[in-house]
Amino acid sequence: MTAFACEAADGDARTATLMTAHGPVRTPAFMPVGTHATVKALHPDEVRATGVDILLCNAYHLALRPGIELIERAGGLHQFMGWDHPILTDSGGYQLVSLVEVAAVDDAGATFVSPYDGSRLRVTPEDAVRNQARLGADVLMCLDHPVAHGTTPEAARTATERTHRWAERCRAAHPGGGRLLFGIAQGGFDAGARAESARFMSGLDFDGVAIGGLSVGEPVETMLTMTAASVAELARDRPRYFMGLGTDAELLAAVGLGVDMFDCVVPTRLARNGSALTPDGRLSLRNAAARDEFGPIDPECPCAACAGFSRAYLRHLFQSGEILAHRLVSLHNITHLARLMDATRSAIRQGRFAEFRAERDGRLRSAPR
Repeated sequence: MTAFACEAADGDARTATLMTAHGPVRTPAFMPVGTHATVKALHPDEVRATGVDILLCNAYHLALRPGIELIERAGGLHQFMGWDHPILTDSGGYQLVSLVEVAAVDDAGATFVSPYDGSRLRVTPEDAVRNQARLGADVLMCLDHPVAHGTTPEAARTATERTHRWAERCRAAHPGGGRLLFGIAQGGFDAGARAESARFMSGLDFDGVAIGGLSVGEPVETMLTMTAASVAELARDRPRYFMGLGTDAELLAAVGLGVDMFDCVVPTRLARNGSALTPDGRLSLRNAAARDEFGPIDPECPCAACAGFSRAYLRHLFQSGEILAHRLVSLHNITHLARLMDATRSAIRQGRFAEFRAERDGRLRSAPR
């Protein structure tokens, strides 16, 4: 039974604590992505100081480089990357969409061509679970088969049925030992299929269930409709995880539907491209307007970038190609989302989530473009 204790609810939004072998995760929670066992450019202590409880790493990429066996010999993923807090590992299912040109799938499993050296990696549902367990992750994800937006209903149905069969095999292969295993509901872009898949996953008694195969290019309205159809069929006593969501308005919309956990590469990717997240929307630090702005990105943010540096200085770093720009704005963006989740948890406990969401959405809509 998952140690998932709900502390307060406001409508469908809720705040809870998920207990893992490496400590508690406060939800709603945003998980920064450390694909290769690192959040790009940041020291683990810096990431922890932003206020996040848990990171996501990608078992597919780590299996290719440096290899499961090496990380296992190093003492496991936590020891290897210097992060003594919860870690969730993705199984590689998303790469069946993102790397569709170099991936093949059949009922037995998936075959990938390495983007690093052209070698082939075969992953079955059993392999996916065992590899993540060997890495020492706290939360393991089932292997699933998502589909791209625009896929035919027939192809989406085939992929969802395969995901269900794989989930049963993952469940059978789960080694236990304090590790949590999450299923992944699919269903393409049909609300009925989404509901059916969520019911199926709930019936397998996973420690939590993710909503997969969304935020892949579909309209926001479609994404939220599919999310609502999924959440309605998921168990209330288990965490619900939306895979691949990381912008303010969409995070709050999903929280309002009852989702508990999120991950996304957006905060660090935007930072490397010179964009900072603020309560008033995205701020481009490469724009000429920032040249003479001597205030911080966000005067209310306690991060190192806002505490010590101006927008003008950050623009100078980007213009000069200095890596410090990536570091500072990455810290800021992750801090921004961690603070958003903290404020969201507080609003739920106070019974004012709808008001809080309306306030934040109003600032985003009124921000100059």
